[in-house]
Amino acid sequence: MVKFWLILAAFIVAVAAPAQQKPVRIGVVGLTHDHIHGLLGRKEKGDILIVGIAEPDTALAGKYARQYGFDRKLVYPTIGEMLRHTNPEAVMAYNDIFGHLEVVEACAPRGIHVMVEKPLAVSREHVMRMGSLAAKYNIHLLTNYETTWYGSNAKAYEITNQEEAIGEIRKIVFHTGHQGPVEIGCSDAFLAWLTDPVLNGAGALNDFGCYGANISTWLMQGEAPVSVTAVTHTNKPLVYPKVDDEATIIVQYRKAQVVIQVSWNWPYSRKDMQLYGQTGYVNCINATDMTIRKTGKRDVEEMTAPALPADRNDAFSYLANLIRGTIKPQPYDLSSLENNKMVVKILKAAKESAETGSTVSWEE
Repeated sequence: MVKFWLILAAFIVAVAAPAQQKPVRIGVVGLTHDHIHGLLGRKEKGDILIVGIAEPDTALAGKYARQYGFDRKLVYPTIGEMLRHTNPEAVMAYNDIFGHLEVVEACAPRGIHVMVEKPLAVSREHVMRMGSLAAKYNIHLLTNYETTWYGSNAKAYEITNQEEAIGEIRKIVFHTGHQGPVEIGCSDAFLAWLTDPVLNGAGALNDFGCYGANISTWLMQGEAPVSVTAVTHTNKPLVYPKVDDEATIIVQYRKAQVVIQVSWNWPYSRKDMQLYGQTGYVNCINATDMTIRKTGKRDVEEMTAPALPADRNDAFSYLANLIRGTIKPQPYDLSSLENNKMVVKILKAAKESAETGSTVSWEE
């Protein structure tokens, strides 16, 4: 009799417990982006499974296979071969920005979702082609930014949507960048395209200008700017002879202004934001530390932002849950196609402004 009740209890527990979701099958395109370490070095969570890697550089693939212990049999020389042999549900791109279009062209007709590293594309022409393919074949086309997973940015967004918390947004100032990709020791494979005006689309302007354009588009809930003005320069021409290493972008909205200061010349790495409303402000110092002065308050509040929920606290968890349908994306979310189309358009206008020395009016 005791055995019967033990079996019954075990059955009830098994039925009541939620079914463990199968990990999402992930393909990887390219190993030349140094952000690949975030994926290969990630602790196992059971939400994703790397089933194939497309990388023609066998020496680079061998280096990472030894470093991270993955089977060299996972590596294929082309995107097409990797997709045919491994049938992934989604692909994460760690190749040059110019190559993002090729990834979408290969994946979309097969119904394979795509997440690329920021920015989405090098040009509006690439974005239009990528967007049309994503719509035609009904795939998610996402862009990953480090700052998407900052608790401080999520808290800032929450505060701006609280009635009377700081009033309507009037100004946002971003400081993003570091000492320079050469100076901080980026890999040769990464530098080969990061400092190329075709493969990266620009220098610091694209590399770090995209952060401010992305977050401001989100905070402004997709509102189109009125104009874009930008100045670029190369302060270290012997190090970066082909691209800019310094840029300031002013994005003017109907009732607000965004200033994006990007540099490969900062004395230290930074990704901070100051958000000013009519009656208060939010200062996001880093991923967690913040200071806030709310409407009617004389004192400045210091706080540590809470971490994001476990199902969306990194690109990989987010992608897995989005594919499984447990996350419902909103228009102009940080990773969304709508947001990142706007980002590429802002960056294009910034490059045009810097080249011509004139403010560029926004065109729909």
